[in-house]
Amino acid sequence: MDLRESMKKQNELAMFLARHVFSSEAKKHSNIVFSPASIYSALTLVASAPSEPSVADEILCFLKSSSTDELNAVFTEIVSVVYTGGNANGGPEISSVNGVWIEKTLSLDHKFKYLLENFFKAAFKLVDFISNAEEVRMDVNSWVQESTNDLIKDLLSPGSVTNETERVYANALYFKGTWQTPFDDYDTRKRKFNLLNGSTVPVPFMTSDEDQYIAAYDGFKVARLPFQGGRGDTNRTFAMYFYLPRKKDGLDNLVERIATTPGFLDAHIPGREVKVGTFRIPKFEISFGFLVSEVFSQLGLDSNKLYHKACIRIDESGVEAAAATADEACGCYLGMEPPKRIDFVANKPFLFLIREDTTGTVLFVGQIFDPSQSS
Repeated sequence: MDLRESMKKQNELAMFLARHVFSSEAKKHSNIVFSPASIYSALTLVASAPSEPSVADEILCFLKSSSTDELNAVFTEIVSVVYTGGNANGGPEISSVNGVWIEKTLSLDHKFKYLLENFFKAAFKLVDFISNAEEVRMDVNSWVQESTNDLIKDLLSPGSVTNETERVYANALYFKGTWQTPFDDYDTRKRKFNLLNGSTVPVPFMTSDEDQYIAAYDGFKVARLPFQGGRGDTNRTFAMYFYLPRKKDGLDNLVERIATTPGFLDAHIPGREVKVGTFRIPKFEISFGFLVSEVFSQLGLDSNKLYHKACIRIDESGVEAAAATADEACGCYLGMEPPKRIDFVANKPFLFLIREDTTGTVLFVGQIFDPSQSS
């Protein structure tokens, strides 16, 4: 098994999934953010559980993995590289935790119990779905909110957990990083952001005249904003990427290119800092929730109800982001060389993502159509 190749497949699936999530909201031109990493973690947990073979098979097919062993090997690599360490040594604060709630009348497979405790490091509870489904739902939501520093609230809506629920599998992901080169607050001021309908809205733009990692490609530009790394931590590098189409209405076409071109993300990474002409990035805060299982259904995949919510805040100091995914299971399983100086003004719809560059793991991905509106 080629572990790196397996991870590459999952990373490319991030943009494949983004393409379909974005298209489901295309008519609204919504601000969207979600976490492929959180969704994959939850799916890995579900695939490893004792269940009907078709459940694991569907997940393995979607994640392009040959077996649960391969899936778990990728999970182990991500945990050991991406989610290790934290803010104590100066690097980004990042955590990914798993939780499982199981109906107490069901027998708990000893092998699965061992996996939960020793492999997934998951907190698990035997609960009473039959008589206290609403209480369990509130407990899951409370666990998610605490695990995401209060960024993700009410992941599971009233009525989503019933007396027919047998298990809830959940993942909560939290990230907080400081820019390697923070922006100066006094340079932030409102400027025009162009909307697709031809109008503009005033939004606060962060500005810098420092050298930046920027590259110009055919029809779009990419800016890479690295986060501060931990002292002595040479294995992990986190960065936020901004993909800016040249045309105001070019975001949909750019997403299509990214999602359908193998290796696109790795092939379009600014390799060196360049002198900037004008460099402006809008401040924004957005949140978004959706049923992942509805997107899977559009792709011809059967699944449990898979809930997901994410939130991201970007300002002069850095980024804070969080996401949570919960699977509710019932008894019946349903480059060009850049010029010497280059402008990068994100004043029209753009794509962004946060990834760990050593493994290529995409933590968060999203699109911005109007930074002045939360979604």
